[in-house]
Amino acid sequence: MTTRFKKIASIFSFFLIIGQSVSAQLAPIKSIEGRWDITITRGDKKVPSWLEVNHSGVKYLNGYFVGDGGSARPISRINFADDKISFSVPPQWDNIDKDIIVEGVLKDDKLSGTMITTKGETLNWTAVRAPKLNSTRTPVWGAPIKLFNGKNLDGWEATGPTNQWIVENGVLKSPKSGSNIRTTRTFNDFKLHVEFRYPKESNSGVYLRGRYEVQVTDSEGRDPLKDQLGAVYGFIAPLEMPAKPAGEWQSFDITLVGRVVTVVLNGKTIIYKNEIPGITGGALDSNEGEPGPIFFQGDHGPIEYRNIVITPAK
Repeated sequence: MTTRFKKIASIFSFFLIIGQSVSAQLAPIKSIEGRWDITITRGDKKVPSWLEVNHSGVKYLNGYFVGDGGSARPISRINFADDKISFSVPPQWDNIDKDIIVEGVLKDDKLSGTMITTKGETLNWTAVRAPKLNSTRTPVWGAPIKLFNGKNLDGWEATGPTNQWIVENGVLKSPKSGSNIRTTRTFNDFKLHVEFRYPKESNSGVYLRGRYEVQVTDSEGRDPLKDQLGAVYGFIAPLEMPAKPAGEWQSFDITLVGRVVTVVLNGKTIIYKNEIPGITGGALDSNEGEPGPIFFQGDHGPIEYRNIVITPAK
């Protein structure tokens, strides 16, 4: 072997040893890495939540957490040793200066544990690995379906104890804050067209499969951020902000395949084939592998919807 080849072989061996060393160091934390769909038990209710765990270097973990409301929150450090996980998350919208404290155990590739809320409640939770929802197949689209007939609430149901939603002049309206509303039908992959109108400073959301919120809020003239019009709330910011003034009709054309989403706002593509990491706050459930409904937020202010048409994949 020539001197040159000996040097190349020596360099290759060096990097191979380094790679093997890093893999060995990462091995203890690899079992917890990934995305987890969480279900919290609060009395007789099941509350959805979500967790992402990532390695930072060779022995530390960080991630993101979504509770039953709000947006994805970063976790600066996740502790994991002897199959036990723990972390804390500061409050977001709660007017309480206490962290959420989460503890759990990994067993048989599932998680379970307790969560102390900002209000001091101790709740039990379980988690399973979130499905990848990857697909290399191009969807074959079926026939368009009108989800709203413009006459009544057939095919829709309120998710709260009272229903403030009404139908007026072909428009589905929530004149004041109250219950959210969802379709009785559920869907997997689809294309959705929906038109909406809000008064100044109002807020709503279009939930895809009842789990992923595309934000509806008064955003004219604002920066395209993760909590503004057209964003996948807390996860994906729009590329630009072609919002119209409050009081004008606007439109979404949304395509969802697996967890890959494209959002067109008022004729402009503002999100193009981006992956949605997990459920957003306010989701109906965390069962990401199942079909789900179209769901409109009605608990944040007055909102109107019309021309709601879905084209499901066959």
